[in-house]
Amino acid sequence: MTDATLSRDRRSGWAHSSRRVLSYCLLTAASLVMLYPLLWMVSSSFKPNDEIFTSVSLLPDKITLDAYVRGWNGLSGGFGRLFFNSLLISVLAVIGNLISCSLAAYAFTRLRFFGRDFWFALMLGTLIMPQHAVLIPQYVLFLKLGWVNTILPLVVPKFLAIDAFFIFLMVQFFRGLPRELDEAAIMDGCGPWRIYFKIILPLSGPVMATAAVFSFIWTWDDFFAPLIYLNDIQNYTVQLGLRSFVDSTAQSDWSALFAMSTLTVFPIFILFIAFQRLLIEGIATTGMKR
Repeated sequence: MTDATLSRDRRSGWAHSSRRVLSYCLLTAASLVMLYPLLWMVSSSFKPNDEIFTSVSLLPDKITLDAYVRGWNGLSGGFGRLFFNSLLISVLAVIGNLISCSLAAYAFTRLRFFGRDFWFALMLGTLIMPQHAVLIPQYVLFLKLGWVNTILPLVVPKFLAIDAFFIFLMVQFFRGLPRELDEAAIMDGCGPWRIYFKIILPLSGPVMATAAVFSFIWTWDDFFAPLIYLNDIQNYTVQLGLRSFVDSTAQSDWSALFAMSTLTVFPIFILFIAFQRLLIEGIATTGMKR
């Protein structure tokens, strides 16, 4: 190998390393910019109210846990009650979406029935329908059923496959599963239900985990639906509870708000870390299906 070739290889290697270092630096800077609001919120939860908007430093002058004590015990029944309400609604929403949406997706991909393509197109059409367009009819219906101020309007529809996004996500995944598995199961005497439980579900771990994570996060973070249907503070979710710390006509407890907001973020953060691999795999595999 000649000196010219060695010199060219060194320059190429140096340029490649420089590009990698520059890319890492840019990604680190972008990450810090995106994380700054979260870090500011966590830092503010340890500061007194009069220091939050006057200090420019992320590090508090004096660390105090008073905001966590006030926030946890400040509302009627305690903030733990709100955590339980949100957790109950979110878990039931996840169960309902996984059961109903997977059954609907299985029917659209594996069963043959009259008007299947029409109903699938109609289901996809609901993705572009604004939630506010059906808000009043839904509220009137739930009011006549006596469900207002209960968690039923937030949970029962999840068991009726109302989230078209999850149905579409599962349809894309199920289409990638070989139909030969169904044919072999039919030859062994399996019916549609056994095929669903014994073949489809065991192979659908990534997409089910993806739907579960997104369903939990969207339900946990939902503010609008609980605001419409829940009136009693004992039935509030964490999002409604956080709003209670801010009052435009009286004094707002900002440090308690940030303290409870910090605690509210933890379940989502833990859930994402625990299912990160399956979440990425589910999104990647469903995206490659036609």
